[in-house]
Amino acid sequence: MAYRYWTQREASKRKLIGFVRNRRDGRVEARFCGAPEQVDDMIDACRKGPPAARVDALECRAISGAMDASAFEILSTV
Repeated sequence: MAYRYWTQREASKRKLIGFVRNRRDGRVEARFCGAPEQVDDMIDACRKGPPAARVDALECRAISGAMDASAFEILSTV
């Protein structure tokens, strides 16, 4: 399963809102908003990814401010 689709499914299971998208440099960017325990759990899951994924590194940053979203979406590549 592709990483973005897996991320959307896993984030939705955790009742998180936000987005995931590919970046042209080959990275995947995701933003999660929800209960801190669920966000932490999602970050831990992303360290492994779906079975066929290769995760070389994971960078996390806290971002303040509300998200203008009501679901977890897959966005276009930037």
